Amino acid sequence: MTLISTSGLARTFRTKRGPVEAVRGIDLTVEEGEIVGFLGPNGAGKTTTLRMLTTLLPPTGGSADVAGCDLATDPAGVRGAVGYVAQSGGVDPHVTVREELVTQGRLYRLPKPRAAERAEELAHDLDLLELLDRRTATLSGGQRRRLDIAMGLTHRPRVLFLDEPTTGLDPASRAGLWDLVRRLRDEHGTTVLLTTHYLDEADALSDRLVVVDHGVVAAEGTPEALKLTHGGSSGATLQDTFLAITGRGPAPAESAPVAV
Repeated sequence: MTLISTSGLARTFRTKRGPVEAVRGIDLTVEEGEIVGFLGPNGAGKTTTLRMLTTLLPPTGGSADVAGCDLATDPAGVRGAVGYVAQSGGVDPHVTVREELVTQGRLYRLPKPRAAERAEELAHDLDLLELLDRRTATLSGGQRRRLDIAMGLTHRPRVLFLDEPTTGLDPASRAGLWDLVRRLRDEHGTTVLLTTHYLDEADALSDRLVVVDHGVVAAEGTPEALKLTHGGSSGATLQDTFLAITGRGPAPAESAPVAV
């Protein structure tokens, strides 16, 4: 079943210097249960596309359907079906992990007892049980990122959007988040669309890759197929393949700015 389908999805920003075509026409399909890596250089349109697909930014052209809901005519339906974990996260440093998760549940209109139960469930699933009564300001980077993802899963979304989920994390925390993403797909059937500047991460996690450049899809396929077609052999690195497709490498993840 196709859970994400876009046709000519576009976004133009108006500036004092004239229009800027951040996304020029994305044609994309994502099937149920897929982990899709959404790759591209800075400024390629990745984050803007995710923000449109999660209803945070209205498109200026094209159309999209997410989990059976039309992006233009049923944005509330889209919001009920998706979870979004942004690059910068969004936890309140002054509250505990439990308070943050319960508040998120209440925002999704769960009754208070159910919100508390859901907080416990999420803490169990994301290895946060021992941290429930700690203030979020005291969490490590990996712990905070797991909390960000827990908040995105509060309402059991069918589709989870992850925007550079492991940027700045140490290798152990990155590996733990890789395992978490796989478990979400394997145990809960969650469809995942993620952006990342770590090409080894995209290679290891993704069932399929979509490479965007200059606001359009430049190439898509399994990692192996893209390496064979664009890298010259199945033994090519994804770095070499990415360079062949875009002509430029991804920015270092540690200092990557938010793409438009």
